[in-house]
Amino acid sequence: MHLDGIDILISEVGPRDGLQSVSSIMPTEAKKVWIKALADAGLREIEVGSFVPAKVLPQLADTAEIVTFARTIPGIQVATLVPNLKGAENAIAAGAQKITFPLSVSETHSQKNLRMTHEQAFIQIKGIVELIKSLPADKRPLFEGSLSTAFGCTLEGEVPLTKLVKVAETLIGLGCDEVGLADTTGYANPAQVKLTITEIWNAVGKDKLTGIHLHNTRGLGLANVLAALETGLTTFDSSLGGLGGCPFAPGASGNIVTEDLVFMLDSMGLRTGIDIAKLLKVREIVQAAIPAETMYGFTPDAGVPLHYVQGGHGWGLSA
Repeated sequence: MHLDGIDILISEVGPRDGLQSVSSIMPTEAKKVWIKALADAGLREIEVGSFVPAKVLPQLADTAEIVTFARTIPGIQVATLVPNLKGAENAIAAGAQKITFPLSVSETHSQKNLRMTHEQAFIQIKGIVELIKSLPADKRPLFEGSLSTAFGCTLEGEVPLTKLVKVAETLIGLGCDEVGLADTTGYANPAQVKLTITEIWNAVGKDKLTGIHLHNTRGLGLANVLAALETGLTTFDSSLGGLGGCPFAPGASGNIVTEDLVFMLDSMGLRTGIDIAKLLKVREIVQAAIPAETMYGFTPDAGVPLHYVQGGHGWGLSA
C-alpha cells in the first residue's frame, strides 16, 4: 500500500504480533481504542489480528470483530495473518484488505508454527489463491506470502539463501501477490539483509517484494532497516513499544519499536505520515490497557531533541 505524500509505509503489527506474544489479554474495546488512535496518529496499515483458533491464541480470539471495526476507520489498510484456508475464509468474511500467510522457510519451524510441512502449506496457499480469484475484483484482498525464518532459525540454524529463493519463487508461482521477508528469530545482519533482498528481487522481481519484518533481538533492528532502505525497500513492520516476537521461536523476542523507527526516518527527512507526538500518546493507551506488560523504546524514554521540528527534512543535517 503506497500513498501520496509518504516515502515509507510503516505497517503496525502490535495488535497482532505484539498481543500474541504477551500473557495479558487486552479487552476488545481497548483494542478498538488503540487501533483508532493509531490511525489518528497517521498509521496507514495496521495488522489487527490473526485468524487462529482461540484455544491457540486466546489473545486474538476477537479478531473478526476487530477487523469489522477497523474497516469503519477511513484511510487505513486492515491487515491480518491467516495460517490456513479456513483462516483466510474468516478473514475475507470479516473484511480484511490484506492477508498474510506465514510460511517458515525452516521446515522444522513450520511444523512448530503451522503444524504443516511445506507441501501441506503449499496446498493451503493454492486454496487461498483460488478463493481470492473467485471473488469480484474489487473484493479481493492483497495476499502476501511471508517468508518466515528468512535469515536463520533457532531450531535448525542456518537457512540457506538458495532455499529461501526457491520458496519465494514457489509462492509467487502459486499466485501470491507478493512475498515478505521476516526475521522471525532476530538473526539478520545488515549485509545479509542487502544480499537477501537483491537475490529475491533477481528471482521474482522488485514489485513482488517491497516489505520486511525485522526483530531487534540482538540490537540490529534499526541497522537492518537502514540496510533494507538503502537497498530499496519501502515498507517496514514495527510494533508500538516493541511488543511481541514469535512464541514458536525461542529467544526471538523484540519487534522494532514503532516510535524509534518513526523518529529515525523522520530525522533523516523521510516522510512516514505519522505524527510522533500523537504516537507517543498512543503508547499511554496501550500501557494502561495491559499494565503488566513491559514496553520498550529509546525515543519514548529520552524524548525528541531540543527544538526538534517533525518534518524538518533532515534536522541536524545542515552544514
